[in-house]
Parts: sequence; C-alpha cells; structure tokens
Amino acid sequence: MPHDHAIQCIHDPLLVALSYLVCVLGSFTALQLAIAIPAARGAAQRWRAIFGAGAAMGGGAIWAMHFIAMLACRMDLPVSYDLGITALSAAIAIASCMAGLAIASAGVFGWGKLVLAGLFMGVGVTGMHYTGMAAMLMPATIDYDTTLVAASAAIAIVASIVALWLAFNLRGWLQMLGSALVMGVAVCGMHYTGMLAARFLPSGSNALPVGLSGNNLGMGIFAVTTLLLAVVLSTSLIRQRQREMVQI
Repeated sequence: MPHDHAIQCIHDPLLVALSYLVCVLGSFTALQLAIAIPAARGAAQRWRAIFGAGAAMGGGAIWAMHFIAMLACRMDLPVSYDLGITALSAAIAIASCMAGLAIASAGVFGWGKLVLAGLFMGVGVTGMHYTGMAAMLMPATIDYDTTLVAASAAIAIVASIVALWLAFNLRGWLQMLGSALVMGVAVCGMHYTGMLAARFLPSGSNALPVGLSGNNLGMGIFAVTTLLLAVVLSTSLIRQRQREMVQI
C-alpha cells in the first residue's frame, strides 16, 4: 500500500520522557512486589503476590507507559480512544504479566520455564500494544510494516524474559533500580518500534471520532501512576513494620 500521503507522528519529547519514567516506576514496583512470590506461604498468599507484581508490571510499567507514549504522538487529525478496547488492552497486559510470573514461579526455577514464561508474557505485551492501537478512533486507517511488527514482538519477548529473570534473582534496592532503568529502555524500545511500524493513512472522512479523549485518558493514567506510588509506599511501610516485629 502506498505511503505517500501517510500522516507523520511527531513525538512530544516531554511526554516521551514521562512515559519512560512511568515505565521505570512500574518496573521498580513490580520487582519489589515480586520478591514476595517465592517466599509466599500457601496458594492464596502466592496468588496475591502474583497479582500485585503483575498489576504493577502490566498496568504501570507497560500499559500506562504505552498510553502516555500514545499521547506523545502528535498528528494533524483528531484522535480519541474506544473505552472498551482500551480497557481490554489493560486487561491483556496485566493478565499476561500475571501468567508469566505464575509460570516462572511454579516449582523449581529454570531457564526452560523462564523462556516459556517470557514467551507467554511477551506475546501478551505485544497483543496489548496492538490492541491499544486498535482503540484509536480517527479519520484514518493504520497500515503496518510486518518486519517492524515482528521486531517489536521480539523486543517484547526478550524484555519479558529479562524482567522475569530479574524478578526472581535480584534483592538489593540499587540492583532493582538499575534493573528498572534497563527495563524502561526495553519496554519503551518495544513501544516505539511498534509505533515506527505504523503508517497512518487518511480515510477522507470528515466525521469527528467519538470516544475517550486524550485528556480523560491522561487523567486515568495519572490515577494509575498515583496508585503505584501508594503501593510502593505501603509495601515499604509493611516491610519495615515486619522487620521491627522480628527484632522485638
């Protein structure tokens, strides 16, 4: 399909930077919460730990980052978002991260299990990205470069394997912070490769899209990020209290 009339996406550097910081925050939170998975006693405690870490990774590091990065894309046409598809993309991200953590943490930790969990999680993350793209309501169609789509999927799978390995092998705060910075680069690399794969072709329609506005979406993302900060703070307070109880 010819791309002569494709609309160019110009990224706002401040929002690009914000998307990276949100991804780092979500990754750091997920790594903190993932520590509790191997030490969990009983199935209920284990699944609570998996849900917390999966929600932080899928909802914060990946999904919130994705939509902030989508808002960073400036195009010369009106864009809004389908609420149902947007919610579905968030569910895919969280569910795939939970599944990856559940597979990797079941039984003896090994490379075969790690790769399988990373593959499952990476495919889910890729699905989240392109489902999120499908949520865009605009007078244009999207044509994809299949080579770059495949590259974005490969980056997502590798990033997932790395994230899972880090989740079960790191303990120190500085190590986790450094790992979160690396994860931010990997996840953002997946997203922006996926965006590079997209060509926005005007449909010729003059109808204004009806859906969730970028401003409302931004408010939702702010709420998710605030929730992550609250989780980090509450988790730190709980651990500090537990250490104090042990010392008594």
